[in-house]
Amino acid sequence: MVFATGKERSPNNGVKRTGTDLLLPAQNPNRDQVAKPPNPNPLLPQEKALKRDLRLSIGDGTAYGVMIGVGETYLQAFVLEIGKGEIFAALIATVPQLIGSLLQLISPTAVRLLGSHKWWVVFCAGFQGLCFFPLILAAWFGSISEPAVLLVASFYWATSLGAGPAWNTWQGTIIPRDIRARFFAKRARLCQLATLAGFLGGGFALKAAQAEGNAVPLFAILFGIAMACRAISTLCLSLQSEPFPIPPKMRFLSLGEQWHRFSRGSSGRLLVFAVGMQVGVYIAGPFFVPYMFKVLGFKYHHYAMLIGASFVAKFISLRYWGKLAHRTGAHRLLWIGSLGLVPLAGGWVVSGNYIWLMSLQLVAGAAWGAYELALVLLFFETIHESERTSLLTLYNVANSIALAVGSLIGAAIINGLGISAASYLWVFAASTLFRAFALLLLRRVRATPVETATTNRSASTLPAGQSS
Repeated sequence: MVFATGKERSPNNGVKRTGTDLLLPAQNPNRDQVAKPPNPNPLLPQEKALKRDLRLSIGDGTAYGVMIGVGETYLQAFVLEIGKGEIFAALIATVPQLIGSLLQLISPTAVRLLGSHKWWVVFCAGFQGLCFFPLILAAWFGSISEPAVLLVASFYWATSLGAGPAWNTWQGTIIPRDIRARFFAKRARLCQLATLAGFLGGGFALKAAQAEGNAVPLFAILFGIAMACRAISTLCLSLQSEPFPIPPKMRFLSLGEQWHRFSRGSSGRLLVFAVGMQVGVYIAGPFFVPYMFKVLGFKYHHYAMLIGASFVAKFISLRYWGKLAHRTGAHRLLWIGSLGLVPLAGGWVVSGNYIWLMSLQLVAGAAWGAYELALVLLFFETIHESERTSLLTLYNVANSIALAVGSLIGAAIINGLGISAASYLWVFAASTLFRAFALLLLRRVRATPVETATTNRSASTLPAGQSS
């Protein structure tokens, strides 16, 4: 916090003396009002604005988390429930992201035309919420064509990915560097808690509806809640300040310049590693849900508790990861998270026992918490804010291509071997192998002088849902 100190006020405690101020009380009945000193520690206007922005950011993240838990997380389950195939259910988690990433290439141009990062983010968030409306109708009437659900999901991901780079740049102008690690760790914990609440609530509601043989209409209610929560999130975003609509020295890079930055330097090596890791993760990622429902025979409450375990572990561990990032830097935290991710998919090969998988998900939550927090912090520190929107837009495309490539590799393995329990296990083993290869890319990423300086300064000024 920044407070006004005694040295910053006048010798008379900030009150200007006047001739009437020296009269006796009887001669000057307004003396109390004139001579009353101000609050000895008033907050500066910018400090008040910062506190308000931090609260609104927490509100946005919390509402967004509920939307993820009760809406986005159940899209694959909804597709399976209305009778679509296992391969389509797996691809619905990745192909729309690829299409959406290509649509979001307009983000830098949109920001430039609007003259604001904030209002582009607000527009994307509002439109993303509206994408739940056709899903509500589909759930209510009990059917939707495959092209239609692909189209809706593609627009959903286009707005999600389109908002991301602009949000990163915008928040970088609001959140001071010396509180970022702890603030984003706190915000991430609350997002995970909200996601967990939405996810578990949805899972147990679906269990009850499934017992009555009427699960599909309940998805309409879940998607409706998700749409309302995104509306609340959008309102919180719209109320935050924007000190620099277009930050000083902001550069909108051409595709050639973006590729040049992406393919070299500290920021380029970080982005290439993140993309490589995503390929390995998504060889298996889209297939966990079909495996749980179709092979292991899990019910909705089994699924909700299993995935919920990772959210709990992430929520608990993020507090520790935030402190560790302050003490040792985000680069080391990235190594910890990455090493934790490598064996997770292979763990599903060991056993299908529910208790074993629950334990595996607890480890997964902690590992994903470290990995994601480290990436957020390193994106802020290694990518200059003047180029952040353009570079992260290209990263979204590369990341989505990685997701699609990974899922297609997994689908090719399953199709080649035939849909069976054994083919799923081969997919999980291949995922672990590719994740291990990605660590070779991480060795090229070095802690930057900016990150080290930031970490040291932060430590001195501050107190110390994923599938496998």
